[in-house]
Amino acid sequence: MSEQAETDTEILLVEDNPGDVRLVEEALRETASTLHVTRDGKEAFDFLRRQSEFRGAPRLDTVLLDLNVPKIDGTQILDNIRSDPALDHVRVIIVTSARERDVDFDREGTDEDDFITKPADPDEFMALVRAAVFA
Repeated sequence: MSEQAETDTEILLVEDNPGDVRLVEEALRETASTLHVTRDGKEAFDFLRRQSEFRGAPRLDTVLLDLNVPKIDGTQILDNIRSDPALDHVRVIIVTSARERDVDFDREGTDEDDFITKPADPDEFMALVRAAVFA
């Protein structure tokens, strides 16, 4: 793992699939990172804006964003992060079951390494998440 793995990293996972949440938790278990989980777009907006139940939320380093989440679409969350100067330091890694070429979103500011297509193999999925977060 890179040097970043040795520091405290605040990560928000926006994911509604409990199995995928569990895999990301497992992937990051032995790191110095803190994982926060929101299960829909509304919760993610509240966390990012530090409102409602997330008033004391920490400053994030990374968002792991599933594009297909309930209430508010992941592409809207991505647009909100990119348009908010208070969040311009946050790295967004898109984690989705769709292939990149099949997803319609503004790719500006998104590196190839910041898009993960969820593989069927759980170990491969965990390795991809770990590698992307600490790249």
